Amino acid sequence: MLSFNPFFLPVVLLLLLGSLSLTTHAADPPPLYQVCENRTFSQNSPYNSSLKSLLSSLSSNVTRNIEFYNTTSGQNTSDILYGLFLCRGDVNSQKCQACVAAATKELATKCSKEKLAVIWYDECMIHYSNESIFSTMAVRPRISMLNTQDNGNITERDRFNPLVSMTMTDLASRVSNFPIGVKKFGTNRTKFLEFQDLYSLVQCTPDLSSGDCNLCLRIAINRLPICCDGKRGGRVLLPSCNIRYELYPFYKDASTAPPPTPWPPSPGLAAGSKGTKRNNTTRTVVVIVVPTLVGIILVISIIYLFLRLRKRKDNFETMDEMGNVESLQFDFDVIRAATADFSDANKLGRGGFGPVYKGKLSNGQEIAVKRLSKNSGQGDLEFKNEVVLVAKLQHRNLVRLLGFCLEGNERLLVYEFVTNRSLDHHIFDPKKSANLDWESRYKIIKGIARGLLYLHEDSRLRIIHRDLKAANVLLDIEMNPKISDFGMARMCVLDQTEGNTNRIVGTYGYMAPEYAMLGQFSIKSDVFSFGVLMLEIVSGQKITSFREGENREYLLSYAWKNWREGTAANLIDLTLRSGPLSEMIRCIHIGLLCVQANVADRLDMATVVLMLNSNSIALPLPTQPASFMQNGFPLTTSMKLDTDCKPVSQYEVSITELDPR
Repeated sequence: MLSFNPFFLPVVLLLLLGSLSLTTHAADPPPLYQVCENRTFSQNSPYNSSLKSLLSSLSSNVTRNIEFYNTTSGQNTSDILYGLFLCRGDVNSQKCQACVAAATKELATKCSKEKLAVIWYDECMIHYSNESIFSTMAVRPRISMLNTQDNGNITERDRFNPLVSMTMTDLASRVSNFPIGVKKFGTNRTKFLEFQDLYSLVQCTPDLSSGDCNLCLRIAINRLPICCDGKRGGRVLLPSCNIRYELYPFYKDASTAPPPTPWPPSPGLAAGSKGTKRNNTTRTVVVIVVPTLVGIILVISIIYLFLRLRKRKDNFETMDEMGNVESLQFDFDVIRAATADFSDANKLGRGGFGPVYKGKLSNGQEIAVKRLSKNSGQGDLEFKNEVVLVAKLQHRNLVRLLGFCLEGNERLLVYEFVTNRSLDHHIFDPKKSANLDWESRYKIIKGIARGLLYLHEDSRLRIIHRDLKAANVLLDIEMNPKISDFGMARMCVLDQTEGNTNRIVGTYGYMAPEYAMLGQFSIKSDVFSFGVLMLEIVSGQKITSFREGENREYLLSYAWKNWREGTAANLIDLTLRSGPLSEMIRCIHIGLLCVQANVADRLDMATVVLMLNSNSIALPLPTQPASFMQNGFPLTTSMKLDTDCKPVSQYEVSITELDPR
C-alpha cells in the first residue's frame, strides 16, 4: 500500500502551478508593444462589425502556411478597414498561427473601438487602419526596445556600434533588393569577439517596393544610436519593417542548427572474417567515393555553364533583351497617323531634347511622343539598347516609356499620356493654383522626391536627371506626380566625361551653379533642382520671374532673406487658405537645405524623403543658398545651351547618409 508524505504537497503544488504558468504563457504570449490610436468609433458604428470581420479573416487565413496576408473588411468607404499580419520570416506555420491568434485576441480586447492599431509580438505583427496601408511604407508609430541583461552595456563600444551599423546596413541593402511579393527577410551572424558573435535580423512587409523597404529599414537603423547606443541588444519596430540585433542566436538559422546525424556503421564491420571486412570496406569506399566524385563533376559542370552564361550575359545583356525590342518598337507611319503628322494642334510643348506631341493609337490608347534631335551621335543599336534599359524602369512617380521609333534620322520616344499635363500649368496659373490645396501640393512634393530617389539609388541604372523642373513633372488624373524625361540623361547626355561636360542642357534657375558654370554634375545637382522646385510649389512663383511688389527678385534670395529674418511665411502662396503652417515652413526649410552653395552641404534624396515623412527629425540650419543669377539673368555670359545628343558614359558618385538628429 502506497503512503503519502505531506512534506511533498507544497512541491507538487509548485510544480503544477509552474506547469500551468508555462502552458498559459505558451498559449498567449504577451505582446512586445501595442498602439491603439485615438481615432475611435462608437459601439454601434459600422466599424464595429468591420473590425470583428477583419480580425477573424486575419486569424483564419494564417492557416494557409503563409507569413504575410492582407485583406479589407467593410462594404462602404465609410466603414472600410485595411489589415495585414506579418510573421517573422524564420518561424513555422504553427508558431505563426498561434502568434496571430493571440494578436487578434489581444486587439479585440484592447483596441476594440479604434480605427487604427498596431501590435507587435516577438514572432508576428498585426496592423490595421481605416486608410489604405497596402504597398505603402508606414513608419509611425515606431517603437525602440533594448536588452538590459547584465546592465545591457558593451565595453568595446567603438568596435561594437560600427559593426552593428555596418551589418544592419548591409542586410537592409540585400533584403530590400528582393522583388515585390517575395519574403523580405534576412539574418546575419558576424564575429564580434573571439568567443562572441553578433546576430542581426531585418524584415519588411513583402508588398513594399525595393525603395520603400530600403528607406523604412534605414529609418529604423538611424534610430539605433538614439535608443540602443552600446547596448548588447536592441530592436526597432515600425509597421512596415523591423530590425533587431543580439549577442545570442534569437532566430532559427542553419548556422545554429544541430549537426547532421552521422551514417550508421556497416553491420559487417562489427564482426566477421578479414575478407568480409575487406569487402565491406571496399563497398563502403565505393558507396562514398563514387557519389562524391559524381557530385563534384556535376558541380563543376554547373559552375562552368553558369560562367559561360554569365559571360554571355555581361557581353550581350541588352542584346539578349532585344527580343523585347519587337514589342517596344513602333512603326513610323503608326506614330505619324497617331499625331496627325505631328500637327501643331497636337503639340504639347517643347523640351530641351525636342518637341512633344499628343497622339492616339488605333486601339484608342493615348500616347505622348517626343521627337528627338536628328543629329544624334549615337548609333541605332546603342539607342535601342538604351530604350530597352530605360523602359524597364518602373515607378509610380515616373512617366512610363512605352517604346520608340527609328526611321532614318527620326528618333521618337513613345510615353504614356498623363492626363493633367505638367505641374507648371497648375502652380503658375493664378486660377488653377487656387484649386491646388496644400494637401495636394505636399503629396506632389513627396511623390517627386520618391521618384528622384528611385532614379538615384533604387533603379537598375543610376540616373542623374539634369533637367528637373515643373514642366518635366506631369500630373495624372489623381494629381499624382510623374517625373518625365528621366531617360534623356542617359540617351542624350552631352560631351560627358566622368561628371563633366563643356555643353550644358537644362533650364536656368533650376541648374546648380557648379553645373551651369563649370559643367560639373552629380546627384547633388538634381537635389538643387528639387529644392528650387519645392520652393516654387510652396510659393506658387517661378524661380526666374518672382516678384515682390514692383521689384523683380530671384526666388532663392527672397526665400533666404525671409528665412533669416524669421518671416518665412511671406513665401507661402496667398491662394493657400488652409493647411498646417508648420508643414509649409518645414518644406521651405528642407528646400533651402537642398540649394546650399556647397555641394557637400546639400541633402541627398534618401534624407529628403526621410525628412518629409517624419516631422520628428530635427533639421540642421541652412546657410545662404547658391545664387548665380541676378534680376533673372545669369551673372556669367560664357554659358550656352545645346541640344545635340552624344554617347553616354555613366557617372557614378558616392552617397553619404546623414544621420537625423
